Amino acid sequence: MVTTEGDGGEMTPWEKLLEQPHARGHFVQLYTADERALTNNVGQYLWQGLRRGEGALVIVTPEHRKMFCECLDRLCGDVSTLLKNRQLVLWDAEQTLSEFISAGQPDPQRFKNVICAAMRQLRPARNGGLRSYGEMVGILWKGRQFAAAIRLEQLWNRLLEQFAFSLYCAYAIDIFDKGFATANLDAVLSTHTHLIPAQPDGRLEDALDRSMAEILGSEAAALRDYIKSDRRPGSAVMPTAEAMVLWLRKNLPGQADRIFARFRHHYFATEVSPG
Repeated sequence: MVTTEGDGGEMTPWEKLLEQPHARGHFVQLYTADERALTNNVGQYLWQGLRRGEGALVIVTPEHRKMFCECLDRLCGDVSTLLKNRQLVLWDAEQTLSEFISAGQPDPQRFKNVICAAMRQLRPARNGGLRSYGEMVGILWKGRQFAAAIRLEQLWNRLLEQFAFSLYCAYAIDIFDKGFATANLDAVLSTHTHLIPAQPDGRLEDALDRSMAEILGSEAAALRDYIKSDRRPGSAVMPTAEAMVLWLRKNLPGQADRIFARFRHHYFATEVSPG
């Protein structure tokens, strides 16, 4: 769970990024069927902006709308007022997507018109800042419309160049799943500035380190150092654990499944329910 001010905990760099994202930052999170990490991260990203007086545009599915509103209610206790004052604006992802998709692809001008209209609804309490969270790309990806999802990410990047706001996207992709394929993910990572870790507190990395040591033995430490140095330019800044997982998937597929089986054992054995 993300550390909040006043609880005495030292924040990690990833937690600080969610608290104070840089303008034009374009973040992505890959999440599993257990959506608690997504809820915690997005909830903190939105709340840290709202409490500073920024506006928040959230384009989500009905299920996640309920989930995020409940999280914000726990954090601030007054989501209804934020909605009434239009400091927080919630739009339906499917409906919004339908307004600018043409022949299976997002139309650039219609996309800009729709999103700018949504932004104009916002009434930041002060400082004029804006944060946005969206799941339209995730919907396209889930429907295996990979090219359309990447095109939409590119259109968001054009908008980020014109307006100083931050953007957080999410995809239902489990990189630890045995059936996970890396083929299309490079294009996703190249359209974002940062890949947000599923667990900013470092538990995921600790469990992965133990698993690699058990499976690879004395070779694990050297391999870990090599993976950390083998970063491609032009791709999103990634947390160490996710970077190692993707490298193992691509370069040591035979060992990867054994490592991730051990990872699940260690990670879930130490998992602590939030709050």
